Amino acid sequence: MANFCLMIQYDGSRYNGWQRQGNTPNTIQEKLENILEDLYGEPVDLNGSGRTDAGVHALRQIANYRIPRLLSRYSCQQIQQFLNSELPKDIRVLAVEKASERFHARLSAVGKLYEYRIDCGEVANIFERRYLLRMEDPLNIERMREAAKYLIGTHDFKSFCDNPQMKKSTERTIFDISMDLQDGILRIRYHGDGFLYHMVRILTGTLIEVGTGDLMPSLIPSIIEEKDRSSAGFTAPPHGLFLVDVYYE
Repeated sequence: MANFCLMIQYDGSRYNGWQRQGNTPNTIQEKLENILEDLYGEPVDLNGSGRTDAGVHALRQIANYRIPRLLSRYSCQQIQQFLNSELPKDIRVLAVEKASERFHARLSAVGKLYEYRIDCGEVANIFERRYLLRMEDPLNIERMREAAKYLIGTHDFKSFCDNPQMKKSTERTIFDISMDLQDGILRIRYHGDGFLYHMVRILTGTLIEVGTGDLMPSLIPSIIEEKDRSSAGFTAPPHGLFLVDVYYE
């Protein structure tokens, strides 16, 4: 089998997330699979590095697919050009590469980087408002940084998961959380080995509640310990969230 790796960028505003679903064709995965089927003349299964939610964007999503070598008559450049010629303008394939036969976009990943963007400016940013969570109340970013320190490390993040039926381990490792404020836009970056359903958005909502003074930074360890979703903050809306990068060995 030939194995191809795609690097993909998309504006998720009008899509129902990355993963193919039975009740809608409006997903990033299905758009790509349909075009690959047209290219090869048979169905293609595309493996994404993760399932971004409806409305979430990606600066660099990774996916791979395998096809019989007899069908792999197109170069990486030809595949990329064909995909981009058929895809909607809010989905682009940045690159196509041949991968080792063992490579799997999700199973081979060792880390991911997400960024959540918040508009904290005195006047709302009108040109990027579709990609920013607008906060009218001032945020105490130093308190947010203090709270973030408690989240770094290996923990059971069940309190930050929106899937109550989760049967697999909810233990994850966060390597770093950084915050950068420029021109009124706060960018919170989360680097971890993996993230649970809505985890980044719940982490963000929790840190926002710290920033507004509704939650004390020192309460974060007890929120983690309680393993109860109701203990953590609100789920921040999807439009401010970006998958920035996926890391491999």
